[in-house]
Amino acid sequence: MAVAGTILIVEDEADIRQMLGFALTRAGYPYREAADAEAAEVYIREEPPDLILLDWMLPGMSGVDFARRLKRDPTSREIPIIMLTARTEESDKVRGLEVGADDYVTKPFSPRELLARIKAVLRRTAPERAQQVIEVEGLKVDPQTHRVTVEDAPVALSPMEFRLLHFFVNHPERVYSRNQLLDQVWGGNVYVEERTVDVHIRRLRKALAPHGLDKYIQTVRSVGYRFSTQPKF
Repeated sequence: MAVAGTILIVEDEADIRQMLGFALTRAGYPYREAADAEAAEVYIREEPPDLILLDWMLPGMSGVDFARRLKRDPTSREIPIIMLTARTEESDKVRGLEVGADDYVTKPFSPRELLARIKAVLRRTAPERAQQVIEVEGLKVDPQTHRVTVEDAPVALSPMEFRLLHFFVNHPERVYSRNQLLDQVWGGNVYVEERTVDVHIRRLRKALAPHGLDKYIQTVRSVGYRFSTQPKF
């Protein structure tokens, strides 16, 4: 199964978090969970998720206020949000959408319905995020021009090496197996051997080595690879 985007569950009821986590795991979505806005904010700073499932009624700061804050912050405003709430009034739905939520799901809901909403939102927002220039520690990856630079010095990459690097910088700190990288970067309909990933990883590291950035492509023994600017332990 291909790895999907990471989901952050922000919900104060442990039973609902457990139910959501079970459904996400079965569907192939990695996830993290937080019981309130304060804990969620820490996770978002550490590793921005691809989507947030946000409960309306949270202790302390409400989900609506938290969504408003996230959409005002340049570092988090592009993260799609699905509001989860027992409120069914049209005015509440409008309020949730006005603060920046991308969708609104009323409780009770079926896991199947929620997963369909998640897929739809990710599909709708992914093309926009995929075209953004990404900068990490002096490394700049521009998907529109297919150019990679380090401190304005060009880095020569093949098209597949570019796709691999672009995928990594879009999904930092996450470990992917060779099969998962084949699905995500090469595509599920293309047959290539797992060792093909190793070959392209070596070439990508070689291209980044003169700039001292090859260390960011880390091997996780018996698992796969990850892109991380943190020291490897």
